[in-house]
Amino acid sequence: MKSLKLILMVAFAMVGFTAMAQNINYDDPKYAKWGANGEQRKQNMLNNQFLKEAVDNKNYKVAAGYLKTLLEQCPAAAQGIYTNGIKLYKNQINRAENDEQRAMFIDSLLYVYDVRLQAFGSHSKYGKAYILDRKAREYLTYKSDDREGVRKIFNEAIAATEEKTGKPDLELVAIYFSNLCEDYKNDLVDATAVIADYDRFSPAFDGADGESAELKNQFDSAFGASGAASCENLESLFSKKLAAEPDNEALLSQAVSLMSRANCDSDFFFQTAEKYYSIKPSSETALFLAQGFQNRSEFDKAMKYLNEALAAESVAAEKEKLYVRIALISMQMGNHSDAMAAAKEIKALNAENGYAYYIMGQCYAASANSEFAGQACFWAAYDTMSKAVELLGSEPQILEAAKKMMSAYRGSFPTKEECFFNEVQQGASYTCTRGFASGVSTTVRYR
Repeated sequence: MKSLKLILMVAFAMVGFTAMAQNINYDDPKYAKWGANGEQRKQNMLNNQFLKEAVDNKNYKVAAGYLKTLLEQCPAAAQGIYTNGIKLYKNQINRAENDEQRAMFIDSLLYVYDVRLQAFGSHSKYGKAYILDRKAREYLTYKSDDREGVRKIFNEAIAATEEKTGKPDLELVAIYFSNLCEDYKNDLVDATAVIADYDRFSPAFDGADGESAELKNQFDSAFGASGAASCENLESLFSKKLAAEPDNEALLSQAVSLMSRANCDSDFFFQTAEKYYSIKPSSETALFLAQGFQNRSEFDKAMKYLNEALAAESVAAEKEKLYVRIALISMQMGNHSDAMAAAKEIKALNAENGYAYYIMGQCYAASANSEFAGQACFWAAYDTMSKAVELLGSEPQILEAAKKMMSAYRGSFPTKEECFFNEVQQGASYTCTRGFASGVSTTVRYR
């Protein structure tokens, strides 16, 4: 019944086409893409219609014959040839009766993409980048066991998108890199390959938002879960390279960037970072070094790099970051005077930076003592830390610490009796008179 339906459809198409074709001159050069001569062109235009009808009617054996003729005689005639050819072989793959037959249909599908690339690689919209993108995804779907082949075709597809747009397609990169990391976990590639490609593609995700941010998360998560970026692997990789090229700026930059992301704290990391900073001083590298030396409780070294970077920095946003780190380290050192000075600078640069209030609140609390005027500093400390909590939503660990400090400050307010004896009532205004809180206006509250 299905064959009869197809025969009838072909017959109707022939009748319709013949009627239409009576006024067509197939020797006209505009039909040259359909074949070598007028008769062949006419037949191939019919074959293109028959191909679609055969595919739509699931008569795949007949469709394969039309497709073969079209690919041989007029591969650049129409994009629809490939749309139907891909549909044809994907259906045959799903209907394959055994592994051998399935493999044959998969090879045929990939061959269709190869011919399409030769015929339409220069197409403005559906050219090389589009074709290799689709082929890479099909390859992963149908030949996922060929790990080297998967990596190769995805690299080709990514390169094609870079060639077309000037940047790699982030979805392709995320798929490729996830597979690369899986290959590393299965001992099919070494850590060098994973690290090199992470460093290669990371800049493409800078400033990612929306769907791109989710792809960045997939990219970073794959790297973190792979185990390739361990400090041990990074040190092994870069110690050899830097021994051969100790002053290679690009190599030093790569080493510092990757090892800082991995939170490395070895002597090798600090030596490398200091070497890079000596060649190319920057706020970013100074912050890397300061964080590392802070973690090692080498506060003097941390402050050295921060102050050097601050003296040379002119960009307000970068100065703000440096002051934040200076304030935090000063607090850790117990140097409230420098911490307070840095907090004021942060606030002057950006009044919405929660770290300014986080530091100032602690400095106000540090001015407190057992006397009433000293206890009153906790009012100012509580108010200021409350402001910090409002602004530190993107810093969960710091936010949690700020909330605990608020609770402690509230528990240190003067009692009702102490306020009575000092002639102040709840809700009244009060100006602090001690230490860093001196001159700060606040409100009387009982413990």
